[in-house]
Amino acid sequence: MSEEKLDGAAHFVKAFFWSMAGFKAAWRYEAAFRQEVVALVVMVPLGVWIGDGAVEQALLIASLLFVLVVELLNSAMEAVVDRIGLEHHPLSGRAKDLGSAAVFVALSITGVIWGLIILTKL
Repeated sequence: MSEEKLDGAAHFVKAFFWSMAGFKAAWRYEAAFRQEVVALVVMVPLGVWIGDGAVEQALLIASLLFVLVVELLNSAMEAVVDRIGLEHHPLSGRAKDLGSAAVFVALSITGVIWGLIILTKL
């Protein structure tokens, strides 16, 4: 990796390609990420349809994107833990469990938002 510092547009372009490489890796190696992307593709149009106005639509869609953010961070953390070593270590297990818990909380937030907005429609 080059030690040269990039700034301005060059950094923006490189960052974009690094991000795309991250999405590609997540899609290739993370089944949960693929499942959540499929759910996002199905649920975004549903959120636009269900949401009464821009604020509700934004909440519905942002909650889905939040799950992806947390899943990407969890996957990154798991990759680092696995890079350090595959042998069982209590701290490695704790780190992975905490990442999984974070995904669970993000999914719970999404469920609460979707549930409350749908309940107001009934």
